[in-house]
Amino acid sequence: MESAGSSSSPGISTTLTLPPTAKLLSCRVLDTVHQPVRRARFEVTDPIGRGVVSGETDPYGGFTAAVPEGEYRLTVTAEGYAPFHGATLVGGGAQPGTAEIVLDPVEPPLLPQPGHWEIDPAHSAIAFSARHIGLARIHGRFNTFAGAVRIAERMEESSMHVIIDAASIDTGLRMRDDHLRSADFLDAVRHPTLEFYSERFIHRSGSRWTVAGALTLHGVSRSVTLDTEYLGAGTGMEGEPRAACRASTELQREDFALNWQSMLAQGIAAIGSSVEVRLDVQIVHKA
Repeated sequence: MESAGSSSSPGISTTLTLPPTAKLLSCRVLDTVHQPVRRARFEVTDPIGRGVVSGETDPYGGFTAAVPEGEYRLTVTAEGYAPFHGATLVGGGAQPGTAEIVLDPVEPPLLPQPGHWEIDPAHSAIAFSARHIGLARIHGRFNTFAGAVRIAERMEESSMHVIIDAASIDTGLRMRDDHLRSADFLDAVRHPTLEFYSERFIHRSGSRWTVAGALTLHGVSRSVTLDTEYLGAGTGMEGEPRAACRASTELQREDFALNWQSMLAQGIAAIGSSVEVRLDVQIVHKA
């Protein structure tokens, strides 16, 4: 198989040689009008579900992988399209060439109706994790928070305001939580709340949105962007309108003057600088 380009530089070959046992699995992912679907996610597994290879399609909707001869399962997913699941035989009596996979578009979920909504804490979670001594991650959450969302006629003009009780931090270990509440970290006595305010809802594609705003933490305000997936609207047990989303972001502790640090003998930080934040939110329409 020849490479996509060539080079006159010495020591760089223009030909890739496959091992004798390798076969090529090649596909193109297209939409219903036969346009390539870029950056579609594909995963190839063996018949019992073990991962073999995964990745994203190229700008022409294609992907090629070298695999041993045999039978495989193929899954292709892309934002705004129904997932594809299929089986394929590589090598043996299989026909060489590039197979085409056509993805069917799906309608994005209906947006919540305009008006005032409130976060339902009983069905929502604000969680975080940080690296501990360069190994596993510490996981925690905030147990007490409240928030309001104003849904505008144009979703892009909506706004939200969330207030979090700093003292409600919970990692499952009282001694550690007391330290996180202290002046070394959140300083919950002087800064009892964390607040996030946004009035920028940016539609990316399908059910994906960017929510950009300002987070005030430890008395310091910084711009923060939430990568958000809208999950749709529905009706609760008592007939109340509800809507839900998932969101995530990554914060740097030093950006909010959370500079406490302890180093191990090997020069490894006891707690990593980056903090991953994940939100699962349900909102309820306020009559």
